[in-house]
Amino acid sequence: MAGDAATEAVKREPPPGGAPAVSARIGLVVYALLIMYASWFPFTGWRNNGLPAWSFLSAPMPHYWTGFDLVTNVIAYIPLGLLAVLAIYPLLRGVPAIVAALALGLLLSAGMEAGQTFLPSRVASNLDLLTNAAGAMIGAIAGHYTSRLFLEQSRLLSLRQRWFSQEAGRGLIVLGLWPLAQIYPQAYLFGHGQVLPIATSWLGNLLKLPLDLGVLIRQGRDLSSEHYWLAESIITASGLAGAVLTMMCLFRKRSPKAALAGLLVAGALTSKSLASAVIFGPDHVFAWLTPGSQAGLLIGAMMLAGLVFAPPAAQRRVAALALITALLLVNLMPVNPYFVATMQDWSQGKFMNFNGAAQLLSLSWPFFMLWFLYHPVHRVK
Repeated sequence: MAGDAATEAVKREPPPGGAPAVSARIGLVVYALLIMYASWFPFTGWRNNGLPAWSFLSAPMPHYWTGFDLVTNVIAYIPLGLLAVLAIYPLLRGVPAIVAALALGLLLSAGMEAGQTFLPSRVASNLDLLTNAAGAMIGAIAGHYTSRLFLEQSRLLSLRQRWFSQEAGRGLIVLGLWPLAQIYPQAYLFGHGQVLPIATSWLGNLLKLPLDLGVLIRQGRDLSSEHYWLAESIITASGLAGAVLTMMCLFRKRSPKAALAGLLVAGALTSKSLASAVIFGPDHVFAWLTPGSQAGLLIGAMMLAGLVFAPPAAQRRVAALALITALLLVNLMPVNPYFVATMQDWSQGKFMNFNGAAQLLSLSWPFFMLWFLYHPVHRVK
């Protein structure tokens, strides 16, 4: 018996070089997809202008650029370099890991610039490639010096192991993206995943026909202001309950559940407020706090109060049901006319890349969360 116990203890010990960061690998893939979407946004007007895809490499340096462009290009690739170093740990460490992260940043940036050669709304630039590479290098160096903090025995890792279940890493990544998903303007609070208008646009362009799938689904029914109010209440309540109950599934028994859940919701609402102030002006910082969203927050809080002590398996099922409800309703409901009028006054300007990534995150977040909740490896038994 003693020998079996010792053998089992050895099996549970992490390898000498440290444990691989599975969550960092998932984060790296997600962030690379965000960069791809942002670099080629808005994905329209593709054409062959007769130039080779790699012609930007030998082109003269651009004459017109701003400090804003340089700084944003550097900052955009810093997380990529950092995540790359954490993702390949402990297979590569030190200088080899930094070189590998830099190579990944160069290859990804070069591919994005090559694709922009065929987009009339974008300009392929060797200066962008250099600044992106600089950002990847900075991130890789930061990843090298912070790998011990995140991946080896540290206070942060100790709290992670004490408060969250063993399989919580992937879920924490998706939940960490929830406050960021609030940045892109949405017709309804927590109304993520509105893919029907985009699918309608793409299908209409493909068939070269005027098409509106939303009208076909709703069969042309007109909706009153009460319908919009009720829809926003349900979407807000379902989105709130889905996110918080998913977090509840990840906790261990002695974790500060209320405090951590409150921080998650506060982070999401703060992100929403700051984004509204930046995009539409300081006077609109709380424009999202409509009567429908207020009712939805209240209903969502009541739902959580009744489910906070439920078994993790039940919380997971209700979280998935709530997210599916919000996803279906946000695609079935037409966009509020007031929201459409507000969006017409929005000039994206220099933030086109950032807004493209923010839109992708808003569209894809509920699908990532449902993937986590229903995957047999991730879900709580």
